[in-house]
Amino acid sequence: MNIARVVVLAIALSAGGVAAYLARGTDEKSHPATEPVAQLPTVEILVAKSDIGLGQAVKPEDLQWQTWPASTAGNNLINRAGRADAITEIAGSIARTPFFAGEPIREQKLVKANGSGFMAAILPSGMRAISTEISPETGAGGFILPNDRVDVILSKREKNPDGRGPDVVQSEIIFSNIRVLAIDQAPKEKEGSNSLVGRTATLELKPEHAETLARARQSGSLTLALRSITDVNEPEGAIEEQIKKRSESVNVVRYGVANPTTAQK
Repeated sequence: MNIARVVVLAIALSAGGVAAYLARGTDEKSHPATEPVAQLPTVEILVAKSDIGLGQAVKPEDLQWQTWPASTAGNNLINRAGRADAITEIAGSIARTPFFAGEPIREQKLVKANGSGFMAAILPSGMRAISTEISPETGAGGFILPNDRVDVILSKREKNPDGRGPDVVQSEIIFSNIRVLAIDQAPKEKEGSNSLVGRTATLELKPEHAETLARARQSGSLTLALRSITDVNEPEGAIEEQIKKRSESVNVVRYGVANPTTAQK
């Protein structure tokens, strides 16, 4: 090999090395070192491992511990550091409202049955559960479902005062915005069903209202009128005022024509 070829080869190798060095330096500058991400403090809270339905008894296998950001774990969540035996303690409780898989467990939504029946366990404190007969005609065609809100209408049929003509029918709303606890013995709608035809509806009432409903069943026929879902947030005071105003007037149906009249005080 002559000297000229050796010189050319040496120059080529040197140029290649310089180019590689420059390329590596440029690549390192274009990709600066990634700063480490700060790790947020976490805790373990108790969540539902699977869906828990209304009225379902909670089993240990329905629950699990899950990592949760410490900054969002409020006092109403069950922390493993403070209650390591929470799964054992909660097992056997009844769900007053449904839980979805992954939802944090809150004891406000659970109740210890202590041998009581399902309805007694989910009934709010101070309230009463009372049933009344319904039919497709008096129950909104079967479209009233558990947890819906209804008005209760009492209709009475009386003899015409003048002794002639057809009977006089009087109707009035005796309760407004009442929660339906169950239809027959179903405390929740069946999966995929938007109607539930039954023979009885169980309503959630105050003790004094339960007495009124019992008397109303003996004095006439009852009809449930389905209310809008937005009425669930209507203030109770407004509901009571509506009942008071409506009770001051009675809707009398005479010869097929409705005539509102003022009730005697």
